[in-house]
Amino acid sequence: MKTFQVIFQPSGRRGDIAEGKTIIDASRELGVGIESLCGGERNCGKCKVRLESGHLSPFTEEENEFIDEKERALGYRLACAAQIWSEALIFVPEESRIGRQVARKEATRRSMALKPAVSLYEVELPPPTLHNLLGDFDRLQKALRENYSLPPLEIDHLALLRLPSVLRQGRWKATATVWMDKEIIDIRPGKAAAIYGFAVDVGTTTVVAYLCHLQTGELIATEAIMNPQVIYGEDIMSRIAYTTNRPEGLETIHRSIIEGLNRLIETLTQQCRLRPEDILDVTVVGNTVMHHLFLKISPEFLGLSPFPPVIRRSFDVKARELGLTVHPSAKIHVLPVEAGFVGADNVGVLITEEPYHQDDRLLIIDIGTNGELVMGNRKKLMSASCATGPALEGAHIKYGMRAAPGAVERIQIDPRTWKVRFKVVGQDGWNDEIRNPEAKGICGSGIIDGVAELYRTGLIDKTGRFRKDIPTPRLKRSDGVPEFVIAWKEETSGGRDITISQQDVRNVQLAKGALYTGAKLLMKKMGIEELDRVVLAGAFGSYVDPQKALILGMFPDCNLNRISAVGNAAGDGARIALLNREKRIEADEMARRVEYLELTNEKDFQDEFINALALPHGRDPFPHLKGIVEEAILNPGKPLKI
Repeated sequence: MKTFQVIFQPSGRRGDIAEGKTIIDASRELGVGIESLCGGERNCGKCKVRLESGHLSPFTEEENEFIDEKERALGYRLACAAQIWSEALIFVPEESRIGRQVARKEATRRSMALKPAVSLYEVELPPPTLHNLLGDFDRLQKALRENYSLPPLEIDHLALLRLPSVLRQGRWKATATVWMDKEIIDIRPGKAAAIYGFAVDVGTTTVVAYLCHLQTGELIATEAIMNPQVIYGEDIMSRIAYTTNRPEGLETIHRSIIEGLNRLIETLTQQCRLRPEDILDVTVVGNTVMHHLFLKISPEFLGLSPFPPVIRRSFDVKARELGLTVHPSAKIHVLPVEAGFVGADNVGVLITEEPYHQDDRLLIIDIGTNGELVMGNRKKLMSASCATGPALEGAHIKYGMRAAPGAVERIQIDPRTWKVRFKVVGQDGWNDEIRNPEAKGICGSGIIDGVAELYRTGLIDKTGRFRKDIPTPRLKRSDGVPEFVIAWKEETSGGRDITISQQDVRNVQLAKGALYTGAKLLMKKMGIEELDRVVLAGAFGSYVDPQKALILGMFPDCNLNRISAVGNAAGDGARIALLNREKRIEADEMARRVEYLELTNEKDFQDEFINALALPHGRDPFPHLKGIVEEAILNPGKPLKI
């Protein structure tokens, strides 16, 4: 196969790439971070690069949608579309580089009952004699039964291989590590000091891990990384497409998350002066697609109606079977999923917030790349799922990006002068308080702030249209499309204005409309007239301003004082299951008890969704949309023309 040397600037990464591979494939091979929110499906336009020298495949029709004549003349191409046809020097502009995600999934202080799945048992065994010829394992079993009343136990093969040397090394004093009072997974000579556990929340965008002391319950370290799978697609549908459209897709995307978790394990254990083998229990949560990809289960049929998961109940697997570099005999406990698009992460939220023990009529919203809702109380619980991420996490937004350094995360607009104040991730203070704001784009909390402020100050009307009679230079047109300037080019790192366009507003309306519709249909189904409380879960939910969310109409009206953010409740659920084995049983029970509502099957879905598109919400603002809403929701890559 013919290969060509490809050099990426400004990183300087280079290597030989097979002829015909796309630039995005070349970047993955060489470790160059290029944004690809759609996973190479050619519908987001975030992977623009500039050809400095060399030859690429001809310009495509998809590229015409995102690259104007001026950019084309300068050599701009979409990395997902342009193929390598010769040696090439490619420049990746700043706005197309993957920035390090600011991981906002700090551990929450919660009271957790301690009853871990893994326990240590010290034993002293009588050595064998000619009159006592019990085998080593039988001898260990007998001591555990007599001293601790444990039932007959199985033993992991690797532990069995080590057993004879360990018993003799410790002069017949040893410590057995037992999982769930069922299996001996480790044996150490003498007295073992401590054992540790590892809880993981595999989010679509961010992966967060917690290292815990299993005997005290103490959280001793936490760390988060961007999910390595983002280079194969920002949202779950893109990743499903990647695994099904490429022969090696499932293996590649599974290996990437395992490698990412192994880096986290190494980082956390080094911080605490431990060894990866000291980790003897692992719990994992994630949405259903992340759950399947972690377990190397094909998610193909999750993308097709009726969206069935391969397995719903919890699942235990040996660490060595997945290649996780903790103790090889450690068990990985993956929490159950509720339905096709309501996953183990939502079950983690359930066992953390425990709505099934409460009387309040509660709505829990986990706002992430996929929006998951749970409603009810001790009497009844229902859940639903809706696609919110494409707009709220940067895709389909003209200057959208992740919450990385340079992202505008807070916006205020003066209703008299229309002057804009904004805050940038990684910088302390508002833009009028620091010398060089250096904005790069707008992240999810920023786009919610921005559209809410546009509506609050009268710059857009109830239907989301920009008004034409506002006398401010910030309101302008680009290629005939109205847009509002958030940051002037002098305030940006890219040297061009950062704006919120009319289509950006429309995409936010679609996302918030989906959330509101889900909540309203759940309320109808459950006969709830009014909510007592709204809980915003997830890292993203923690950074959403509740007042701005109410202005937009992201969820049904509720007293502002009764809206709370609880942080990464899914991750807390993984920790709870790590530290309390009884919560694992509870998780399985609750996952089966929650009734799942498929929103698009509801007869009122279309009317409710059209109503929810208005700001904050209202009756029939878009009568022309009847009949086409369901198709748009099921195909979020194709923006609905409101």
